[in-house]
Amino acid sequence: MCFGVRDAIKSALETAQREPLTILGDLVHNETVLAGLRAKGIGLEQDTAAIGTRTVLITAHGASERRLGEARRRGLNVLEATCPLVQVAHRSLAKLVQEGFYPIIIGKRDHVEVLGMTEDLDEFDVVLSEQDVAKLDSRKRFGVISQTTQPIEKVRRIVQLIRDRFPDAEVRFVDTVCQPTKQRQFAAIELAQKCDVVIVFGGANSNNTIELMKTCSRFCSRVYHVQNPNDLDPAWFSGADTVGITAGTSTPEKVIEEVEHFLKEMCPKSN
Repeated sequence: MCFGVRDAIKSALETAQREPLTILGDLVHNETVLAGLRAKGIGLEQDTAAIGTRTVLITAHGASERRLGEARRRGLNVLEATCPLVQVAHRSLAKLVQEGFYPIIIGKRDHVEVLGMTEDLDEFDVVLSEQDVAKLDSRKRFGVISQTTQPIEKVRRIVQLIRDRFPDAEVRFVDTVCQPTKQRQFAAIELAQKCDVVIVFGGANSNNTIELMKTCSRFCSRVYHVQNPNDLDPAWFSGADTVGITAGTSTPEKVIEEVEHFLKEMCPKSN
C-alpha cells in the first residue's frame, strides 16, 4: 500500500475517533478498505449536498477548488487527505496554464483524480489513446501532465504522438506519474516474465490495478485480476510451476498475505 493511501486511511480513522466524519467520494478504489471504514461509522458520499456531518474528508485522489468551495459554503469543516503526489500534479497543471500552455491531461476522463484536475479549467483535453490525440485541435503551446497512476511508458508514447502530430507547436511535458506507480509497473514486468500465472489483486475500479493487469498480460498469458481469495479458481493453476502475486497501491498488506497463504494451500507444489 503506497504512502498516500496509508496516510489517507490513517487520517480518516483518527478523525472518526474524535467526531462524526463523512468522506467525499471513495477514499480509495478498494472495496475491502471502504467496507472497513463504513464499519467504523464513517460515511461515504459522492455529492456534497448529501453530507450529514460537520466534518468532511477529501480523498487521496484530490478534488477541485470548485468542489472544495461547495463544501466550505455549506459551513463544513474540510480536511484534506489528498496524496502529496496528486497535489504536485495539480500544481504542475496550474503552472502550465498560468504560463500560457493549453492543458492536456493523459488519463481516464471520468476518473475522480482527473476530474479534480480539470473541473476548475475553462478549456482542456483529456487523452488516453492515439485516437484521442487525433481529435486534438492545433495549438501553439501544449502543456501536458498525467494522471499519477498511468504507466509511464504509455504516457511517454502519447506525449510523442502529440509532438509528432503538431511538429510546429511547443509541447511541454511535466512527468507527474508517481514513483510508487513506476516502481510497481517495473516490478510487475520483472515478475510476469518469470511466472506461468500471475494474480493481480486489487479493487475492480482501481486504475493502477487495472494497468498492472495490462502490463503483466504483455509478458504472461495467464493473468487474473481478483478482489479477494474467494475469486481464485484452482483451474487457473493447472500445470503451473511458478505463480506470481502483485497488487494495486490501495490493497491492504493483510489481505495480500491472506491471498498468498490461500494460494500456497491451493498450489502446494508451485513456487
